[in-house]
Formats: sequence, C-alpha cells, structure tokens
Amino acid sequence: MRLTFLGTGTSTGVPQLRCDCPACTSTDPRDRRMRCSALVECNNRNLLIDCGPDFRTQMLCYHKGDIDALLVTHHHYDHVGGADDLRPYCRGKEAFPIWCLAETAADLHRRMPYCFAEKPYPGVPRFDVQELQPLKPVDVCGIEVLPLPVNHYMLEIVGFKIGQLAYITDAKHIPEETINAIRGVDTLVINALRRETHVSHITLAEALEIIKETQPRVAYLTHISHDMGLTADLVKELPPNVHPAVDGLTITIPDPVSSTK
Repeated sequence: MRLTFLGTGTSTGVPQLRCDCPACTSTDPRDRRMRCSALVECNNRNLLIDCGPDFRTQMLCYHKGDIDALLVTHHHYDHVGGADDLRPYCRGKEAFPIWCLAETAADLHRRMPYCFAEKPYPGVPRFDVQELQPLKPVDVCGIEVLPLPVNHYMLEIVGFKIGQLAYITDAKHIPEETINAIRGVDTLVINALRRETHVSHITLAEALEIIKETQPRVAYLTHISHDMGLTADLVKELPPNVHPAVDGLTITIPDPVSSTK
C-alpha cells in the first residue's frame, strides 16, 4: 500500500496570502503546502482522503490515474471545497462513491444540490454518498476502512485506519477508543498545526505526545500552518521516526490490507 500526500497545509495553505513571515517567503519547496489531502493506493484501487479547493492542482501535479472513491474526514471547506472537480472521475460510473459522516453528507447536499437533483443538468458530477459510523468498518472498493472518532473542537469528525496506516487530521482531542485502535500501527499520519496552543487543533508537542503513546513505527505530521516556521528547522527537532509530511511525498506502508470480501 502507498500513500501520497497531496496537500499538507492548513485551511489557508502555505504561503498564506498577504504574509511575509519566514515560511511564506521561503524558497524551500518543502514550505509550499496545499490544503490537506492524501491518496491511498491499494489492491489496484485509489482512495482519496478529502477533496479540498486545491484538488485540481494536486491531481495535475501528483496523480494521473483514476480515483475509485472519496473518504471525507469532515465538511469544512478546506476538505470538501474541490468536490465539483471530481466530475472527470465520475465518467463511466453511475455515481461516484463518497463515504462520510451524516453531517458531512447533509452539508454536501446543501453545498452541491445540483449533484443530487432528480433531473441533473448534463455534465454535473453524480455522487453516491454512503454514511459512516465511527469504529464500524466498511468495505470501500474491496478495502476495509475503519472510521476513527476524533474531535475537532466541538465538531465530531473521523480519521481512517486502513490496514497498518492510521490517518488523522484536524484533531483537537483523540478519544481513548481511537488511541487504542491505532496503537502500534506501522504508519501514523497526524495533524500538528503549530507550536502554540490552538482552540481546534493539536500542537506540535501534543502530536508528539500522541505519537509517543501510540508507538507507531513511523509518523508523519500534516495540516501544518505557516506558524510552524521553516520545515528545515522542524526536521532538526523531531525524533528519528517522526517526519514532517510535504506535498508530493509518497510513502509505502508494508503490511497488506485485508479485504472485507
């Protein structure tokens, strides 16, 4: 199984508009971060995790193949704002499958009613939205996906466990059942917004504590803001098995993924 980081930035991306901080003015390509998203390649299937407003650019840069389904962590714009650009991936399908929580499903219907119309306008994307239940595994294109409950301030969202990969973003609090579910995974991806306390995201120190508690073989930090500073400096202060994710990075998760079929 492989995972490609399509975007590793926060809601504003990096560089942030109208900012001249060191990260936003850096010439290091590692400091250029599109909105948070990832692609999982497994069993000859491609699962997209979140589809933000940078989705089209991400596909042009990092992926030329098909996408079989979309997994959505939550309905904030930086995670669903590019859904209309899925229309080329709807061709040949009666409807493109999207897996998400009920609140996200309702938001997609409000945000994009034309995709669910009884008589749709020609050419619009058509979606088959399937609702997730936390900690209840689902079969997505023959791949077992476990939705992980996570709290994003007051919003209940989900991360995903796929085989020996755990992917969590936008967490402020990770409940004990999720900690237990991801303990000892091979690869953990987790958000780390900045060093200072934030109302709806864990900090770098908090992310490192979760990594220490869950003991993955390797961990990658994502959803990083310009307030974190330069990636080159961040690399120097991380433990040997913890790395800042960067846009376009592809990693391999060695353990096979079981199918529910």
